[in-house]
Amino acid sequence: MLPVLVLFGLFRVVPVAGAVGMSLTEHDLGGGWTFTGVANYRDLAGSGTFLTSLRTTLVYVAICVPLTVLVALGTALLLRRVTWARSWFRTALLTPYVTSLVLAGVVWRWLFEPLGVLDHPSLVLPALAVVSVWKGFGYSMLVLFAGLQDVPPDCVDAAKVDGASAWQRLRHVLLPFLRPALFFVVVVETIGAFQVFDTIYVMTGGGPMRASYTLAYAVYDHAFRMFDLGHAAAAGIVLWAVVLLVALTQRRVFERGS
Repeated sequence: MLPVLVLFGLFRVVPVAGAVGMSLTEHDLGGGWTFTGVANYRDLAGSGTFLTSLRTTLVYVAICVPLTVLVALGTALLLRRVTWARSWFRTALLTPYVTSLVLAGVVWRWLFEPLGVLDHPSLVLPALAVVSVWKGFGYSMLVLFAGLQDVPPDCVDAAKVDGASAWQRLRHVLLPFLRPALFFVVVVETIGAFQVFDTIYVMTGGGPMRASYTLAYAVYDHAFRMFDLGHAAAAGIVLWAVVLLVALTQRRVFERGS
């Protein structure tokens, strides 16, 4: 395990520690820095742009994650009923997941341009969520499909004999067995939604009128456009803290439900 731990520490722990340290300084690309304490975090708390980006990110997550989980669960349930060419259908449904996100963003932008969807502040986040769902549901579908394989057929058959409807079988038989897989999918999709960047960079650039200006895009904007690395690092740490808090909340909800 030692080589893996060394690599993990080198490429995960050290950069995170560096980001925390950078968030406490006034840093420039020339290598100079000045310790400022929590000044960057204080500036974030009073920044209307940051609070707007946080609200935009939360709205995007609230749209994207439930939609992705529903599509992934629906396709997994349909795939479970397929007996002919199942591997072909599974591969076809997974194809968007393995395609380039930048390429997918360009193609979807061409599709949306005649409709003008990306020019409306109220429609841009749902449109971006649709692209993310199309691109990423395949992985979650495979995880849920694998979870469905562990459901004992006897339980489903017994529910049918007892007269349970399809919805009752899903709610009272399949979903309880799927709880660990659902928890994993929800957490992974939540983390991905909070970190959305490529789609926004390619399709909207944070517009229109910053309606798609998320936290991850704000980190990029402050670091590589404004060259304010301390502010960008502080925003990244806040993003990490928000994701951690949401993930822990989701864990509590799933544990209480069990």
